[in-house]
Parts: sequence; structure tokens; C-alpha cells
Amino acid sequence: MIYLDNAATTWPKPPQVYEAVNRAMRVYGANPGRSGHAMSTAAAEEMYRCRAAAAQLFHAPGPECVAFTLNCTEAVNMVLKGRLKPGDHVVVSCLEHNAVMRPLQKLSEERGVTFTQAQVVPGDNDATVDAFRRAFRANTALVFCTHASNVWGIRLPVERIAALVKEYGIPMAVDCAQSAGVLPINMQDSGISWLCIAGHKGLYGPMGTGMLIASSTSGLDTLIEGGTGTESRLMRQPDSWPERMESGTPNLPGIAGLRAGIEFVKKKGTERIYQHELKLTASLYDRLSQMPGVLLYTERPQAPYYAPVLSFNIRGIPSEEAGRLLDQKGFAVRPGLHCAPAAHTFAGTSDLGAVRVCPSAFTTPNEIASFAHAVANISSKS
Repeated sequence: MIYLDNAATTWPKPPQVYEAVNRAMRVYGANPGRSGHAMSTAAAEEMYRCRAAAAQLFHAPGPECVAFTLNCTEAVNMVLKGRLKPGDHVVVSCLEHNAVMRPLQKLSEERGVTFTQAQVVPGDNDATVDAFRRAFRANTALVFCTHASNVWGIRLPVERIAALVKEYGIPMAVDCAQSAGVLPINMQDSGISWLCIAGHKGLYGPMGTGMLIASSTSGLDTLIEGGTGTESRLMRQPDSWPERMESGTPNLPGIAGLRAGIEFVKKKGTERIYQHELKLTASLYDRLSQMPGVLLYTERPQAPYYAPVLSFNIRGIPSEEAGRLLDQKGFAVRPGLHCAPAAHTFAGTSDLGAVRVCPSAFTTPNEIASFAHAVANISSKS
């Protein structure tokens, strides 16, 4: 099988990730930080090493600003539900994932929170930034946007948007599910308040891992309360990060694997990974653009406007059927709406969905060429 579904979860993982998970199960078997014995202390130290690696990669203020989550979706919910109050207004982009839109809809129904979708203009960052500016209101309490669309790969100028919101005194959160480990992210320079990160995609960690990284350890209420191993005499949740945001026993084997994945990305280099994957994505785009039976919806992916994600359709074949046919030929892709109906409304594919392809650091040019050949074969018979 040639795996091209890396926008959902990267596979394979680097060998050191498998080794780290196995070692954690065998060596760090105790509950981290919950006991005074040596194994519990060693487990807590492994968690700290992952926090430190993440803080360094994303230029966060320090390890204490890194809270572990189940996935990026949980981190998004922690920001939205921990920050917004009744009557607040939020600005999002028109490309957001349901991880953002569904919590906002619930907050709209239960707290009277309102939101505006700013129009993204691919290839024109000035127009995109202006759209965000026009969406601001007197009660705008948060700007929340994706770094890169999980459907079209369109990259938002989050650094420029962050500079804009700083002028207005509005905090900003970024959904980095498709960008962490692939696109550069510098919290210190950008002024972004919160990064919501998937550990199992571009950081090559196991599924069931994510992070909420904050520029400041204040400004968010808790989503879950419970045991933290600290200040146990108190009935209220501790104020100190990251324990405040991490009630209950953590996924230590996953976190150990995530640390190994982050170290892999740091060693290989984010820019090098990006250039490799974008070159493969552009190569596929070029091949598909020569096929009359293939529908493409964006310009040719290029830096700095796109992340390495490409979606398309084959004329006359529903995307789910195209995905099934490609699976039969040994290719793993994802068809449908990709949990992002807003992004499909943007491109006019709400009824069709699309077939999504995303390479990884391990994808080869020959695999992309083989995939294009398979699409051509299916397209010629439709």
C-alpha cells in the first residue's frame, strides 16, 4: 500500500517513535508525578522532556506553557470554551474545520456567542488580512483561524493577522493541525496567544496526542477539573500551568512517542520537510492538470501560499467511489468532506466532496508518479 492520507494521520512513523512508545510502556510504567518513587519521577521527567522539546520547536516562553491534550480538537475546545463569555464575538476564516465551527455553534446556542467568517483570498494576503480587519466588532473577544486548510492546503498569513489583532488588543488562537512540523511557527515573534496542535500528524507522534501551547499561563478557564498531583488539599483546580489544564492520568506512552517525533522533525528540519512535501504536491498537481477528466480547485501549490495538501475530483465519479477505486489499486487517500464543510463551501464542492492527498517526509517521487498513473487509469474509464 502507498499511504497518502498523511493529512489525517502520518504513517509510517520514524523508528524512534515506535521505540520511545515501547520504552515508555516497559520503563516508565508509573503514573507521572503522582508518587514519590523513582519510576514515577522518571515518568514525570519524560513528560518534561517532551514539553521542553515542543517549547523549543515553537519558540514558546517555556515548558510550563505546554499542556498535553488528547488531540488538536480538545485543544481548540479548551481555548474556545475557556475564553469566551456570553455576548462575545469571534472572527474565524471561511476555511475552518468542524473542530472550530461545532464548538462555536454550541457556544452560539448556549452563550449567545456570535462569529464572523472572514473571506480568505488565496495568493493575496493583503486581501485576506483586510477581510479579517473588516470583520472586527466592538465586542470581538477572539480571532481563531487555521494555519493551513486541511482540504485545499491554502496557507493563511497568520503572522500578519496576529500583528493586526495586536493593534486592536484582541487575542488570537491558531489551529495548527495541518501545519505543526511542516510550516514554521514562532510564538515569540508572532505574538499568537495559543497554538492548538495535533501530535499525530506533522509531528509524527502517536494518535491520541496533542498540545495546547500558550504565550501566557493566564486567560483561560478549565474545560476539565480533577486530580493533578499538585495542591491536592484544595477543592478548586490549581492555577499553575500546565497542571491546571491536565487533570487525570496522562497518555505517557503517547507523549514519549510525541517527544521522539518532535526530535525527528527538529533534526530533519521543518523547512526541509516542507520543501520535500511541497515539491511532491506540486509534481502531482502538474500531472493531474494534464488529465481532462480531473478537476482541480486551486492554483498550483507553491510557497509561501500553500501547505502540501491537494484535493481533486474525477469527472463523473463521486469522491467516495474514487477513493474506493484508488484503495483497490493500493493507494490510501481520504475522500468526502474531511470534517470541513466550510472549506468545501468555499470551493463549491459541498455536494461532491473531494479526494485528498497529502505526502509525508517518507513519501517518494516514484510513489507520486504511481498514484498519478492510477488516477489517469480510473479517469480514462469514467
